[in-house]
Amino acid sequence: MLSDLQLELLNKTVYRIKKNNPFYFERLNVNSEIKSYDDFIKLPFITKDDLRNGYPFGFACADRKDFMRMHMSSGTTGTPIINPMTQNDINQWAEIMARCYKTATVTSEDTIQITPSFGLFNGGFGFHYGAEKIKAFVIPIGPGRSHLQLKFMKELESTVLCAIASYPLRLIEIAEDEGFDFKKDSKLRVGIFGAEVWSDEMRKRIEYIMGIETFDIIGMTETGGVGLGIDCIKHDGIHVWDDHYIVEIIDPVTCEPVEDGIEGEMVVTTLTREGLPLIRYRTRDITKIVSREKCDCGLHTIKVGRIKGRTDDMLKIKGVNFYPSQIESILLQFNELSMEYVIILEDKKGKDSVTLKVERENGFNDVIYDKVYTKLYDFLGFHLNLEIVEKGAIERSQGKAKRVIDLRGK
Repeated sequence: MLSDLQLELLNKTVYRIKKNNPFYFERLNVNSEIKSYDDFIKLPFITKDDLRNGYPFGFACADRKDFMRMHMSSGTTGTPIINPMTQNDINQWAEIMARCYKTATVTSEDTIQITPSFGLFNGGFGFHYGAEKIKAFVIPIGPGRSHLQLKFMKELESTVLCAIASYPLRLIEIAEDEGFDFKKDSKLRVGIFGAEVWSDEMRKRIEYIMGIETFDIIGMTETGGVGLGIDCIKHDGIHVWDDHYIVEIIDPVTCEPVEDGIEGEMVVTTLTREGLPLIRYRTRDITKIVSREKCDCGLHTIKVGRIKGRTDDMLKIKGVNFYPSQIESILLQFNELSMEYVIILEDKKGKDSVTLKVERENGFNDVIYDKVYTKLYDFLGFHLNLEIVEKGAIERSQGKAKRVIDLRGK
């Protein structure tokens, strides 16, 4: 289950922890060299709460003078989770992001428009480092300013768009208002999107409207930022760079490893990070191991499925467990519906009530309403309130899209 290289790098990481952070090392409760997968899975997990409790540098394993910078988890509320980075960490980040670009067919001949923010959120910097590594032309515009995004896209001839997964939806809306045709008015050919769960149906809609091939990229601040893995031209799983990371899938309830092909929670161990090396970090992301064999694209890495959701995103209503992405997959089967929706949960007379608001597109009518409602009922097994609203009625976000509003208990 673990390669010789992974075991070597894992033991080097444990030694680094021992040398630099006695508290962290004692927590691992390891007394000898890790020689096998069975030895490895005896090590304790690390959780978000552990990292919050260790704020700011409780799990750091480098001298303060070696820190070059830090980033903070975009999903953190309350006590922040930060990742202090050394120069070697920044170099490692550039290396894996360069691999991601290459896997997505991006080369030095491309012009890369980077729309994630350049701040505490790690996204913009990761895309930037990788683009510099492959010597591509970079447009570091950051988030928002959608009209300027389209102007630059056209006049600077961007060929690659990097963004959080919901931002292309906003660009498509602005383009429609301006009469901007991505296929005619731009030279875009690749989109690299992540930071949010986005369905295959959304991918197809974006690709059709923008005339591009999209690639799903994963990563998180805690494990070193965007670039942990990306899907390839085969689009049948996300390649994870297993000379930098160990990926496990566990049952989120029992915490026991599950077999390949079975969905569970992804656990990540970093093998080459210095500032914040993580051993068996519980990501809360739900996925599965798709393959350990060589891919037709030429890469030979472990492949995981596209992220389905997070353990804390799963909704349980009237005894039914489901993820917002599964609702999205149904809605986007209908071209008469917008890609914007929101699920509102309320407590009415002691019972859960679900309202699904979706924006209409041209051609929506009562027949489409009935088809959508029936498909939702067939999937969920209970009746929800399906509310169709005019385009633009659902509030847009400059950051990650808010798909669920839980008003229960308020």
